[in-house]
Amino acid sequence: MSGLLERLGALSPSRLAGIRRGIEKESLRSTHEGSLALTPHPAGLGSALTNPHVTTDFSESQVELVTGVHAGVDECLGELTRIHQFVLSEMSRDEVLWAGSMPCGLPTDETIPIGRYGSSNVGRAKSVYRMGLGHRYGRRMQTISGIHYNWSLPGLSNADYFALIRNFRRHSFVLLVLFGASPAVCSSFVAGRPHELQPLGANTHHLPYATSLRMGRLGYQSDAQATLAVSYNDLDGYALSLQDALTRPYPAYETIGIRNPGGEYNQLATTLLQIENEFYGTIRPKRVIDPGERPLHALRQRGVEYVEVRCMDLDPFEPNGIGADTVRFLDVFLLHCLLGDSAPDTPTEIAALARNQHRTAARGREPGLALERGGSEVALADWGAAIIDECAPIAAALDAAHGGSAYRDAQQKAAEGWRRPGTLPSARVLDAMVSEHGSAHTPFVLARSEAIAAELRARPLDPETHLYFAALAEGSIAEQRYLEANDTLPFEEFRQQYLDPARLG
Repeated sequence: MSGLLERLGALSPSRLAGIRRGIEKESLRSTHEGSLALTPHPAGLGSALTNPHVTTDFSESQVELVTGVHAGVDECLGELTRIHQFVLSEMSRDEVLWAGSMPCGLPTDETIPIGRYGSSNVGRAKSVYRMGLGHRYGRRMQTISGIHYNWSLPGLSNADYFALIRNFRRHSFVLLVLFGASPAVCSSFVAGRPHELQPLGANTHHLPYATSLRMGRLGYQSDAQATLAVSYNDLDGYALSLQDALTRPYPAYETIGIRNPGGEYNQLATTLLQIENEFYGTIRPKRVIDPGERPLHALRQRGVEYVEVRCMDLDPFEPNGIGADTVRFLDVFLLHCLLGDSAPDTPTEIAALARNQHRTAARGREPGLALERGGSEVALADWGAAIIDECAPIAAALDAAHGGSAYRDAQQKAAEGWRRPGTLPSARVLDAMVSEHGSAHTPFVLARSEAIAAELRARPLDPETHLYFAALAEGSIAEQRYLEANDTLPFEEFRQQYLDPARLG
């Protein structure tokens, strides 16, 4: 703790005020019956390929809302609210944005629509990549949605960011317990799959102490990627691990092949990872890339620019899927990860962290639950309480930099939630399902989705802001058409050139 306080004291208020953040929020479009909307991406939202604020993730039915980079928490969430309002204004009144991370009622796997991005090579590559994800992991898994939180602090080196990432991976169980909100699923999600979930109500399975099934064995997991023991000790080692996965043929994916007998593309590549984005993790080192540049090349050439936190569930009790207190605690928590001692990771620790994640996702509110640390077991409750307590001086320093007490309030709210796990989002979700919706997942999330849609539609955007987003949407369509008109390479040549291992260096 003394080292943490010393490093905190060395951060000036101006540097702390220099924290920047942005949010990416995924949401399925659902019908009022709680089933996946199978309609195309709404035309009024522009091109999913080129609109900077509204795109799609895996599925044509999965909207992704993207804020810009913000110095203020309220400004960031304010923009996210405005994007929500615009999206809802352009969506059919027959549809809502699904407020939960685990999906609504899903059709058969092969009928879940993959995102469509037009006929340009870049657009085709995005769709082929998603086709590959479907072949590799199934389309149902890809419909899981969440919040990605992008965060940076001025003046950090690559070594600083990797030290932060190592501690984040060690301590992210705290976030799963505090903010996990997916303790139950629609039974259509696990139909035909082995699982350890227990039946709850109609078409609903759950685990009684689960925090985030999204981050557990049924979520974004991959047996193939489990063979990767990616180290976060430095940029060079991380890059080499990723390059190996991007260039190593994987027998099961070689069996799928690049194309089917009819000539249609099954996937971009037969390697363990098609592209960098396929690598799953609770946090990623990131860098803004130039057009056509490989993300790994950008990292190697220009270093880490920010981190992307990927373990946050959608909170169905928050209109944006995430509230201001949660965002502020993330700021505090990330600083704690940065400022604490951060030993190098080892293959043994990496394997233990994966087990800790699965244990916390499935049983994080279970009394007496223990996690692995340093070769022995430690009580989750005690370990997490110590981390949250150590966040108090960090919250005070952020309040001193910004004024007010918002960060202290967020830290204290987290500490109170940790002491009273029955008040946490995952517990509240189960309580509301049982007491108000017949112990059923779909009616609960649908009710929250409709309430949020009604609330946001009741306070529409001012005309000037609506015109701004509408102009962006219109401009994005023109940009997509420009790309399509100016492609010169056949797609197969484009694919081979993009995936050339020399472009990873």
